[in-house]
Parts: sequence; structure tokens; C-alpha cells
Amino acid sequence: MNTPSLFAANLAEHLQLFQQMGPLDTAVARAGTLIADALRADGKLLSCGNGGSAADSQHIASELTGRFINERKPLAAISLTTDSSALTCIGNDYSFDEVFARQLRALGRPGDALLAISTSGNSANVVQAARAARDAGIRVVGLLGRDGGQLKALSDVAIVVPSPVTARIQEAHILIIHTLCGLIEQQLGLT
Repeated sequence: MNTPSLFAANLAEHLQLFQQMGPLDTAVARAGTLIADALRADGKLLSCGNGGSAADSQHIASELTGRFINERKPLAAISLTTDSSALTCIGNDYSFDEVFARQLRALGRPGDALLAISTSGNSANVVQAARAARDAGIRVVGLLGRDGGQLKALSDVAIVVPSPVTARIQEAHILIIHTLCGLIEQQLGLT
């Protein structure tokens, strides 16, 4: 019996998921508009997530403050996952569940946007950040997986990747993040 390689199996699973993602188009477009509107009004994008989602949070912030494809002005974006002193101070003095929410309360302003990234939709610290954002008049885009978890209901726009597999969800999240960057640049007339 000829068993497919791990790469071939992963690629097949990846392709199967990506062929099911067409219905996310509307939510992705709405998310791009929400973030572009915040930036257009001199707000900023705050983002957060854990593990690979922390890296994705940093990824979108760097694409916006640097550049995505074409040369353009920098856009205001902050990943709440990058300040190790704040993360460890808040985690130690309060709890790990508060590491993003407390930073958001300090740095966020009404009219900003939060990109809350969680493959399960149930990461307690990301859920707390979304609640803090809503309390502060900050709109929330949930970049999620599985069934969207608790974050789905806390999001103004929920983008839910329909997969139970964390690795495949993260692969989809990167495509969505790159699409959001392109949409933001288009809507701000920067392309």
C-alpha cells in the first residue's frame, strides 16, 4: 500500500479547506472596511493572539506600519503581543487573562479597531481584550476558527475559518491577513 507523505496529506487537507472558504469573502470585506474606517479617522489597529496567533498579530502590525506591497505612508498598528515587560508584569501582578485587556485599556481609544485572533475563539486573554474593547468603544474583528467560540458573539465582524485543525486555520489566517492588508490599502487609496 502506498501511503501519501505527510506533506501530501497536509497539502490535500489545506486545499480542501481553502476550497470551502469562498463564503468568507463578505466577512473579510467587512473587516477590511471596518479597519480602514478606523485608520481613515486617525484611529489605529490593535491586535492580539497567543502562540502562532501572536505571530500573526505581529505580522499584520508590521505589514501596516511598514508596507505590504507598494511604497506608501505607514499606518497605525500595534500588536499587544510584543512588549515582554508589559506581558510579564500584567501576567504576574494580575493574571495572564488580563495581559491584552489591560494594554488595550491603556492604549486604545474610541474609534480604534481590535483584531482578536484565536483559532479556537475561546482564548481567555483574547476574550477579555474583546470585552475591554467593546466597553471602550473599540470595534472588534474576530479572526477565528472552529465554530468561532466566545469571540464570535463579541465581534462586530467574525471571520470564522471552518476547520477543527489549528495548523490549517493558521494557514488560512495568513491568507486573510494579507487580504485585509490589500483591502485596507485599496480603501485608503494607497495602492
